[in-house]
Amino acid sequence: MPPISELVLTERCVRVEVDGEPRWGRREGDTIVLDDRREIAETDALYLAPVEPTKIFAVHLTYRSRVEEYAARTPPEPSYFVKPPTTLNGHRRPIRMAKGARFLNYEGELAVVVGRRMKGVAIDDVLSYVAGYTCANDVGMHDFRHADRGAMLRVKGQDGFLPLGPELVPAAEFDPTAYTLRTYVNGDVVQEATAGDLMFGVAYQLADLCRVITLEPGDVLLTGTPANSRPMRAGDVVEVEITGLGRLTNTIEEWDVDLAGPGEQLQVSAQTLHVALAIPEDEAERMVAEGRMPG
Repeated sequence: MPPISELVLTERCVRVEVDGEPRWGRREGDTIVLDDRREIAETDALYLAPVEPTKIFAVHLTYRSRVEEYAARTPPEPSYFVKPPTTLNGHRRPIRMAKGARFLNYEGELAVVVGRRMKGVAIDDVLSYVAGYTCANDVGMHDFRHADRGAMLRVKGQDGFLPLGPELVPAAEFDPTAYTLRTYVNGDVVQEATAGDLMFGVAYQLADLCRVITLEPGDVLLTGTPANSRPMRAGDVVEVEITGLGRLTNTIEEWDVDLAGPGEQLQVSAQTLHVALAIPEDEAERMVAEGRMPG
């Protein structure tokens, strides 16, 4: 890989674990060729997220279909939250669902990886600062929706809650203004949208962020999810596919860890039902007040 001062991609790349260490390489048919020219079988590869960011940014409502689904007010501008690097997860790796959680949702998204330092870059120029693109699943545990006052720390910030991959595709090979995104659960399409559904395009989001925050090579921007984010269950196979970028696959795994302890506890709030299931807010509030929970 090139120096971290500038991330320039000339070919698709993957990041895998070999002998307990991360290694970069490229897929060639059924083989992964590592950066030291060793080869491993693709079927045996232990994928890691194909990024090494200092920061990960995610955006709230950006797809019109999601605004319409929630009957929400159309935001005049995008708003953001941060996910720590420990959320990173890889293709074919498990997503862990803690004991007692009921509302662990998928969110298929396009991820943008910065190639050059960006600060105050004009909207007409920002895409030239991008190194590449990949598929993302911005996992959220909405049993914590009542916590953290919108910062999403416990909802979206848990370990492994951001699978990325399988490959990082060079910016020159992908048009962020013309793509189709699909999310699958156990082979069924559960989300589908095109770039035309975005209210705030990739360039707009990048230019907005870099006005106030310096984006470094390797940093990641998650550009939002369309309608129909819903809870996953243990054993589900969840896939995010974007035209030209491939298909990211993960399986939901039961995790025998009890999150009880100091701090906010798992809770089914009205916001949980509204966001995780798209139940209208007034109905969600009545359900919680009456103790009526969805089956």
